[in-house]
Amino acid sequence: MSGLVDWELAAGTAKRLSPAPPAVSRVEADAVVTELYRSAEVAAAHVAELTALHEPPVTALTRVVDRFGWIDVNVAGMANVMNPIVERLVSANPVGRVGEAVGGRITGAQAGAIMAFLSGKVLGQFEFFDRADGQLLLVAPNLVSVERQLAVDPSDFRLWVCLHEVTHRVQFTAVPWLRSHMHAEVDALSATIDPDPAVYRERLRSAVGELAGLARGHGDGEGIMSILATPEQRAVLDRITAMMSLVEGHAEYVMNAVSPTVIPSQKSIEARFASRRRGGNPLDRLMRRVLGLEAKTRQYVDGAAFVRAVVDKVGIGGFNAVWTSQQTLPTKPEIAHPADWVARVHG
Repeated sequence: MSGLVDWELAAGTAKRLSPAPPAVSRVEADAVVTELYRSAEVAAAHVAELTALHEPPVTALTRVVDRFGWIDVNVAGMANVMNPIVERLVSANPVGRVGEAVGGRITGAQAGAIMAFLSGKVLGQFEFFDRADGQLLLVAPNLVSVERQLAVDPSDFRLWVCLHEVTHRVQFTAVPWLRSHMHAEVDALSATIDPDPAVYRERLRSAVGELAGLARGHGDGEGIMSILATPEQRAVLDRITAMMSLVEGHAEYVMNAVSPTVIPSQKSIEARFASRRRGGNPLDRLMRRVLGLEAKTRQYVDGAAFVRAVVDKVGIGGFNAVWTSQQTLPTKPEIAHPADWVARVHG
């Protein structure tokens, strides 16, 4: 346990509430794991060709995990990010041992419930908060569950997802400053947090009506963080949103630009997966709104549109100028208006 968050309880809660995995035999499970590792290797060659980015010798781990494995990695990564913030808040507002213990269990249980929901949704991830070199995670039960729901070719679907995740690995290893920039933005966001509890009580009160709006389907889809953000935090969130739209859209562009000879059913997979993103039961849609996952979906769509528009205008070499420095990253308005980025960077 650290400060006001009991991370051990968070992991235990997430595992207890995580949805049951799809039914597969031991032989089927082993075959899925083997194919996912092979697909990640195959994807690397296609990503290199489509992105024209040079990936250095790979030091990041590639791991095929179950939902519990995904939870362990992400709780550890969340603890690495959150503990310095929590310590700053506690040092400014000592709550005593009893208050810390009670508060830690409450926030730990809340964090665990969120991680449980996400553990059944995430197909893959390039994670770099827990391990310095990063690690590419492929969540086998979620891949099997979705390919069954969509009734798509399993081998094609697994390679399609691997193309997306390997693209993220290439982005954060071929562009050396990108990972440190992401860490810096997270630090900048945490630095804006006011340790005065009265400030957050006031923001929480004002957020109640906004949350009710989210439950009715209103709002911008950016979730609770957006509702609670101050203007200063909003500026940082806008930069992070633009950056995530870029990296997610770039990965989306790559996975859908691959030759039909590589993934024959790619068009069908793309269409069915897009429909899945828009669907879900009412509770699922509510959770997505509250957690900001609808904004995440927009990052895929808007970011991919940005990448396609820039590549159509200046080619993949011209697009890759985006990776030159922090100054060449698109702003949030430029994601929506790619011609403005082209004009600023290429004149």
